[in-house]
Order: sequence, then structure tokens, then C-alpha cells
Amino acid sequence: MATFLNLLRAELFLMRKRTATWIILGIWLVVTLLFAYVLPYSSYRTGSLDFAESLDSMLPSALAQTIGEGMPFYGGALALILGVLTLGSEYGWNTWKTLLTQRPGRMPVFFAKLSSLGIAMVGFVAGAFTLGAIASSSIALMENVAITFPSLVTLLEAMVSGWLILAVWATGGVALAMLTRGTSLAIGIGILWGLALEGLLAAFVVRIDGLERFTDIMIRANGYSLVRAVNGSDMLSTDGPGAFAGPYVSGMQATAVLVLYLVTFTGLSAWLLRRRDIA
Repeated sequence: MATFLNLLRAELFLMRKRTATWIILGIWLVVTLLFAYVLPYSSYRTGSLDFAESLDSMLPSALAQTIGEGMPFYGGALALILGVLTLGSEYGWNTWKTLLTQRPGRMPVFFAKLSSLGIAMVGFVAGAFTLGAIASSSIALMENVAITFPSLVTLLEAMVSGWLILAVWATGGVALAMLTRGTSLAIGIGILWGLALEGLLAAFVVRIDGLERFTDIMIRANGYSLVRAVNGSDMLSTDGPGAFAGPYVSGMQATAVLVLYLVTFTGLSAWLLRRRDIA
């Protein structure tokens, strides 16, 4: 255990010192603020029809749902990129051999890296909710509306579900990095898969008979379904980037599918690292 904790501390230090981590976190926070509050509030103030949102969705009472809606789309894409960089960079830098020669073995190193990535996702979730609380409170003050946040239980459930969604995409990035033994191709495939393939399927699934069954296995659809179940809302936003209008699955099914993806991606990545040559 002491050896693993030393490995974890080393990986957290590496994660903290990697410039890409802070760039991705910064992009995540800016995108969250822009699409969850700045553009909708500007639309609300000017009466524009584009990105039209009700004021209620920008108030503190809607914090859990408003932040949660960004997790399966652009949050997932950024988590995937960070997951790719966390393990794929070792191939680009040719540091796997040095790393494994000096340390206990492949699996302890792998799980230390994966644990540091999971801890980073906690920071991503906490940062988004903190920024959302500040932005929504500011809007409430400007509109002379009482500041009322969701219950602590609801916020905790929303944060845990958000972490699960980001963790699935991050481990998906890890699996792609291990499959391709690098970063560039893995990021390209991940973006194509997350934004194009799942996005297009989500757009056509309600229009073409027979495609509904794909909802059961789509990461994005299950992510949105989990957000919807946690917040108890009948419909999520259908405007702006990452809009999703269903069909949804139950919260229990969404959780099970996402956990299955998390386990599968982790197991596949560990197997590839254990069985294949590093070079």
C-alpha cells in the first residue's frame, strides 16, 4: 500500500505539472460558463431567439441540472483528451521503459495513473459546480431573485453522477491511447466517436424507426439519462451545443451501463499494457 501511495503521489505531481491539464481545465470552465450562463443570459436580456433560455435555468436552484447537462457532451470530450494524454504521452515521450524499470511493475503504475486521472475528474466536477454557483448567484442578484440552491443531497448526487460521466469518457481515452500507442490518432478517433458518431446517432434516433435500441449502449445518451434522473426533470435543454431530446433510459439502467463502460475500458487498457510489448 505504501508503494502504491508513493506512485500515486508521483502521478498526481506529474498531473499537476503537466501544462495540458490546466489548459483542458481552463477550457472546460470557460465553455461551461459561456454556454451555461453567459450566452443564455445575454439571450434572455436581449430577447433573442437564439439560445433562448428561461431565467429559471440560470438561477442557483437549477445549478445541478444546468452544470450536469454539459458533462456528457463537451465535458466528456475534454475528459477523453486528458485520458489520452495521461497514458498516451508515455508512448510519445518513450518513457514507459524507464518508468517500469524503476518502479514495481506495470499494474501498480497503471492503476496509479488511473487513480490520478480519477482525482483530476473530481477537480473538474468541483470547479464546474463552484463556477456555476458563482455565476448563477450573480445572475440572481442582478435580477433581484432570491438565491436558493438545491438540497445538499441533490448537489452531491449531481456531482457523483457528473464524475461518473467524465470518468467513463476519460477511461475511454485511456483505452484509445493504449490501443493506438500514442495520442494524436487516439484523440482523433475519440473526437470522431464522441462528437460526430454519437452526436449524429442522437439526432437521428428519434426520426428513424429501429435506431432506438442504440440508446441503450450510447455513452452520451446514458449520460444525459443519468443527469435527467438525478434532477427529476422531464426534459433537458434542446438548444445549444450538445442538445439532446431523448429517448432516455431509466436512471438505474444509465448508471449500470456507464459503470459497465468504466470497468470495460479499464480492463481493456490494463490487459493491453500487461500483455503487449511497450515498444
